[in-house]
Amino acid sequence: MFRNASGNYEKVYMTTEYVIDGSQITSLESFYDEISRVLMPDAYWGRNLDAFNDILRGGFGTPDEGFTIRWSRSDVSKERLGYPETVRQLERRLQRCHPDNRDHIRRELADARAGIGPTVFDWLLWIIQIHGPGGEEEADNVRLVLE
Repeated sequence: MFRNASGNYEKVYMTTEYVIDGSQITSLESFYDEISRVLMPDAYWGRNLDAFNDILRGGFGTPDEGFTIRWSRSDVSKERLGYPETVRQLERRLQRCHPDNRDHIRRELADARAGIGPTVFDWLLWIIQIHGPGGEEEADNVRLVLE
């Protein structure tokens, strides 16, 4: 048994484990670099949140039976992927988004500037957890361990 990212205990099944080094993550882009280095060296992917979500579904060289992402130094990543990085990412998104989405992004940006709402770190956890126990796509069998 181990304690998962939600703080709950669950059985451990033998799966391939990939360790990402949170001390190497300083931005969303460096998270993509680390995921590329660990999960799919030499593979091309879109390097955005939607593409990351797709990777966790499989078909990019990860095991079909699922896998574990062990996020070492996740406390460092959590700090670096906090509100300042969230503001930066939302500012970038605002410049590229469809005009119909701008008001929504502006509200998220105002919240992030005020230090409320989800951060980039939270976005990543949420995406990973969708593919694990209790998630909408739990059949993908992706487990997250934060260290």
